[in-house]
Amino acid sequence: MIELEIYAAGIRDRDKILDLDHYFEALPGVRYKVDSNHDIVYIEADEPNFTVDEVKAAFEQIGLEAKVVGAVPLELQGDEREKTEQMF
Repeated sequence: MIELEIYAAGIRDRDKILDLDHYFEALPGVRYKVDSNHDIVYIEADEPNFTVDEVKAAFEQIGLEAKVVGAVPLELQGDEREKTEQMF
């Protein structure tokens, strides 16, 4: 199982959550949970059928900036081999 945690300020907006749901619906074996109190999205996947760059692009399409919390699993790193982002 692959896990990814994303911080996205503004995800508590119901319309943003619905837009994000459309993105994750298209990915088989992917589950997610939104912690709207803390603007965090927890993503779990059975298989690495997406990259971090694709997830960030999905957030950008709905008007949010996604920041990865913690280390990016190797299976989800795109060609750029993204490093952990410092939030503050």
